[in-house]
Amino acid sequence: MQSTPIFKMTVIATAAISNNRFLGMLTGAHCAANAKAQGVANFDAAAGEAVAVTVLGTEKVESGAAVNAGVAVKSDATGRAIAQAGAGEITGYAVTPATAAGQLIEVLLAAP
Repeated sequence: MQSTPIFKMTVIATAAISNNRFLGMLTGAHCAANAKAQGVANFDAAAGEAVAVTVLGTEKVESGAAVNAGVAVKSDATGRAIAQAGAGEITGYAVTPATAAGQLIEVLLAAP
């Protein structure tokens, strides 16, 4: 598994941020369930710290459940990737699978 970032932005964290999780669009915090994501945090950060966010390309994202390769993914309530079902913003497409929550998968990020 790899990551191929094409475009990154710097965000000031408004809350504690965990590496490899989706961040909400211009929120500085983990993405809410079904919300639009700005990108994926590149490292842990405390509130008030700057964090690099991959916005375009592929990035490693922590899974929130089992995810099959090739499916559209969205954010759960803690910024982890879950399979898109029903309502919610598509944040990307799983390149690699996860068999359970807590595993890293490669995600092709959808443009915000």
